[in-house]
Amino acid sequence: MIPLPTIFSITEDEIDLNDLLEKITLTSSGAAAIFTGMVRGVTARDNPHETVYLEYEAYIPMAEAKMKQVADEIRLKWDVIEGIAIVQRIGKLYPRTPTVLIACTAAHRDTGVFDAARYGIDRLKEIVPVWKKEVSPTGEEWIEGDYIPKPGE
Repeated sequence: MIPLPTIFSITEDEIDLNDLLEKITLTSSGAAAIFTGMVRGVTARDNPHETVYLEYEAYIPMAEAKMKQVADEIRLKWDVIEGIAIVQRIGKLYPRTPTVLIACTAAHRDTGVFDAARYGIDRLKEIVPVWKKEVSPTGEEWIEGDYIPKPGE
């Protein structure tokens, strides 16, 4: 049996979609579902305001372990998924810059590949320890999520 490609990483480097797709695509792959989150230049939370940049930080060993957990969960829920890439950028990132990428490949588009990618980003936001500081022209603020880990997560 061919090992199924799985990539998970925290990086300061630009996300290279073509390179990642090449690494997670098998000869049997006919579909890839990709989610990319980007820095917004205008944030509509509470009162709309401009965002100059976001600064992401992570505890890399724990974050990558949690990314592996997300990939493992995807494989348990969707046994047809062939390749998985989960990449989170850290550092200072400006508007229109990709910050996160989740990609899943499968033989066909109607196999759950879209749901698997959606699950991947939702779980990443829930359990992967990545923090972001939003810097606007009037100041800065650490943005907190509303997830509280359950025992064992």
